[in-house]
Amino acid sequence: MQVMKTEASPPDRPGASATDTTPKASSRGSGRLRSRYGPWAVVTGASSGIGRAFALQLASAGFNPVLTARRGDVLDGLAADLAAQHGVKTRAIPIDLGREDAPAFLAHETQDLDVGLLVCAAGFGSSGRFLDADLDNEIDMVGVNCSAAMSLSHRFGRRFADRGRGGLVLMSSLVAFQGVPFAAHYAATKAYVQSLAEALRIELAPHGIDVVASAPGPIYSGFAERADMRFGMGHQPACVAEATLRALGRRSTVRPGWISKFLEGSLRMLPRSGRVRMMAKVMQGMAQGA
Repeated sequence: MQVMKTEASPPDRPGASATDTTPKASSRGSGRLRSRYGPWAVVTGASSGIGRAFALQLASAGFNPVLTARRGDVLDGLAADLAAQHGVKTRAIPIDLGREDAPAFLAHETQDLDVGLLVCAAGFGSSGRFLDADLDNEIDMVGVNCSAAMSLSHRFGRRFADRGRGGLVLMSSLVAFQGVPFAAHYAATKAYVQSLAEALRIELAPHGIDVVASAPGPIYSGFAERADMRFGMGHQPACVAEATLRALGRRSTVRPGWISKFLEGSLRMLPRSGRVRMMAKVMQGMAQGA
C-alpha cells in the first residue's frame, strides 16, 4: 500500500481555528491523560463525526495526534488546524481500514512515534431487512468494525505492553447488548467489539494498558446518513469523546449522554428476548428500509 502521509508542526504564532467548537479538556483531566498515555495518539475515522471529536479533544489535552481516515484532503486540513490552534505535532495518514493490509501499514507508518493511545473510531453501519442488504457492504463492515479494530488492538497493544503503559478506546454501541432486528449485522459487529473490549481490559491490565468500550446511542454525525437511519434525538460527537476519555482507566464501559443511560435503564428489567423485541420496534421507527 502506498499513500502520502503528511505532517504538521505548530507555527511560530499559533492561531485560533474557527472550526473547533469542541469543549476544552480540563487542565486536571488533560494532565492525567498526558502523563498516563502520551505523547502520541492514533485516531481512526478522524475525518468526521466521533473520530474528529476525539482528535480535537486529544489535541486540546496536549497529545500529538496521528489522524487516519479515507479522505486525505480533510485530514490535511484538520492536521493543520490542530497544529495551529493547540501547538501540537500531527501526522495525517489517509488509508481505507477496510483493506486487509491497512492495520499493518498504519502500525508501520507510526513505528517511529511514541504512541501511547489508540482510539478505534472508524466504523459504519446499515439498517433495514438483512436479506435486502448489499452483501459486499456487509462484508466490508466486518472488515472495518471488527477485523481492523482487532488487528490494531493487537499491534498497538504489543507496543503498549513493551512501553509499560497505554490505552485502547474501542467503539461499541447501545445496540451491542442484544440482537437488534433491522440492524442485525451492525449490532452483531458492535457486540463483537464490546466483548473484545471487556476481555482485553482484564488481560492487558497487568501490562499497564487501560481499555474502555464506549457505547453511545444516537449521535448526530455522518453515520445516520450512511446507515440509512433517521434520528429523532441524539447527542453531538463531542459528548462521546469527552465522556469516553474521562472514563478511560476508570471504567470498563461508558455510555455517553443521557439518551444512552435512559435507554439502558428502560431495557434493563426486560429479559433478553424482550429487549430484542423492544429494539425491533425502536429500529422500525429509525430504519428507512424497515
